[in-house]
Amino acid sequence: MPLTTAPDPVSTSLSASILHLLLPHHRTTGHRESAVNAGSFQLRRISAFVREGAPVVFTLPGFPCKSPNPAKVLGHLPDQGERLSLRFLDSLCRDIGRIYPPGARIVICSDGHVFGDLVHVPDHHIDAYADALRTLIAASGLDRLSVFDLRDVLGDLSHTAKRTHVHDRYAPSVNALRAEVRTDEQTLALYRGITRFLVEDTAGFTGTRSALQRECRIRAYGVIQRSRAWGDLIAEHHAHAVRLSIHPQPAGAPKFGIRLLDAPDAWTTPWHSAALRRADGTWTLMPSAAAARLGQLVHRDGRPSHFEHRP
Repeated sequence: MPLTTAPDPVSTSLSASILHLLLPHHRTTGHRESAVNAGSFQLRRISAFVREGAPVVFTLPGFPCKSPNPAKVLGHLPDQGERLSLRFLDSLCRDIGRIYPPGARIVICSDGHVFGDLVHVPDHHIDAYADALRTLIAASGLDRLSVFDLRDVLGDLSHTAKRTHVHDRYAPSVNALRAEVRTDEQTLALYRGITRFLVEDTAGFTGTRSALQRECRIRAYGVIQRSRAWGDLIAEHHAHAVRLSIHPQPAGAPKFGIRLLDAPDAWTTPWHSAALRRADGTWTLMPSAAAARLGQLVHRDGRPSHFEHRP
């Protein structure tokens, strides 16, 4: 898409209105009041699409696979948490279309195969999750959403060969990441968050807790390496898109952190949790074991879907 048209007051105002629709859902590492200043980078990207009269394209890395910890999730396939999140994302695009007729679309960049070996999820589970995600999007008529994964880039190569290709071409070195963790607060927070998830998601570890933590700290660097590599690959294939993230992002960052569903922890995602419908009809995410203490399990299409709060 050419990005050479000069800005004008109308497109600038419209772009700001589009950004304003995202702000209530901002997932940030800063204070809530800083959110209004969070989207300067995204505003420039949105404005480029608006000046061209083209649909605004967002990329969202995420929806990789379910956690392997059965105390956190209901299985290895998408459930009500993903269903609600996809509807939310489609509704954002629909809201944008109401004020900007060309509309918007979100490319979900499913990254499970990028680091499946590091999070100990088998590749056939990741394939099943991604295929079910596409089916869910089509069956629900969420035509503003699409899925992009390594199959779209590297075709029928083995999963191991795909991971090796992405890592070798795009990943930063471990030494560079270690230096960044020591000096950058946001990278340190990401490293700690991923380490915590890896510890929580590891099942069947026979060693000590401290040994597990050491092992997960090593794997966390690998996950960040692959995540950075995946981000660079996405940027190469979707060069002009507005970049969203399911991780909290500081104000003014190149990525805009977005909250998919309500959860007590800013790092919680549908693929690390189960959905619970509260008595007032609202939804939240929490570990499936915790949700089971509060609600009754509901099945949909023959498999566990979510919990309904008990009276």
